[in-house]
This record gives sequence, C-alpha cells and structure tokens, in this order.
Amino acid sequence: MIWTAVIGASVACYLIKLAGYSMPDRWFENSMVRKSTALVPIALLSALIGLWTFTANSAVSIDARIVGLAVAVVALMLRAPFLVVILSAAAVTAAVRALGWLP
Repeated sequence: MIWTAVIGASVACYLIKLAGYSMPDRWFENSMVRKSTALVPIALLSALIGLWTFTANSAVSIDARIVGLAVAVVALMLRAPFLVVILSAAAVTAAVRALGWLP
C-alpha cells in the first residue's frame, strides 16, 4: 500500500515538473509574470522557515530555534557567507539549548 502512494506521488511530481517546462515562452514575456515567478521560491522558503521555527507537535512553540533564526537574520544583514550564516545559527541554537535558557 505504501509503495503505491510513493510511486503515485513520484509520478505526480514528475508530471507537475514536466508541465512547468512545457509552458510556452510567450506566457513569461510579461514583466509582472517574470517578477512574480522570481519571488515564488522566496515566499515558499520563508513559509517553510516560519513553519519549522515556530511550531512543534502541531502547536506554536517558543524555543531556542527563534534565537538561532535571529542570529541568521543578523548574519544575513551583515552580508556574511551562507556557510557562516548556517553555522552561526546552529552554534547559537545549540548553546542556548545547552545552557538551558530555552527548551
């Protein structure tokens, strides 16, 4: 039963991706459409970050991940390299948890 779902989801993902590549170029000639399609990945990533940071077990939670996110935002504002952003956020989150300041 699970393999049917996995194979079905794989086929659906392939067809969705194929549909994206099959779009005619004239649909993307409008500058508003180009700007919108460029912003969609940013919006999706922001939504995922918000969901992963502020929820746990289907409930809103305040914990050390928020401090790590704040450090990542500051590092991004300072134009730090991406690896530095990730490592600093992870280190601060681990330190806050280790010190017991937040769960």
